[in-house]
Amino acid sequence: MKKCVFLDRDGVLNEEQHDYVSRKEDFVIRDGVAEGLSLLKKAGYMLIVVTNQAGIAKGLYTENLVRDFHEILQSACGGIIDDLYFSKHHPSYTSNSLLRKPDSLMIEKAIAKYQIDSTQSFMIGDAERDVKAGKKAGVKTIHITGGKETTDLADWQFGSLLEASRFITQIV
Repeated sequence: MKKCVFLDRDGVLNEEQHDYVSRKEDFVIRDGVAEGLSLLKKAGYMLIVVTNQAGIAKGLYTENLVRDFHEILQSACGGIIDDLYFSKHHPSYTSNSLLRKPDSLMIEKAIAKYQIDSTQSFMIGDAERDVKAGKKAGVKTIHITGGKETTDLADWQFGSLLEASRFITQIV
């Protein structure tokens, strides 16, 4: 069984915009992300991005743009991210979907596909919906506050991905 860190994208890996990130010039990778991901990879974790991308359902951008952003992220981080899962659904525009966080189907699919041990794995996100998805999937949860409100639901809270990565690699 493998261990994994599941990562929300907007607000954890890249700077979150006031609205949707729909232009390449607005896709700005957060400080410390490459270093944090590298620490986790060296500690033997798979790295899987799980992200809600409701802008697709709203017609603001395409699935191809989401994949383009992922390639930009991969290039900046040395290609160490193992997979990308995204939900293109929004209940007001398309339909309800168990893929969309706070549901956990994206995480559960990855656990099944890669034979991941949920007891050794983490979900890192900046929103309560990320924490809820991680809890539903049975993984430990970390909330990235980044100056935003905190949540009591998460197992731990840190200001950045780099801080969370240092913590994870010290407790294993």
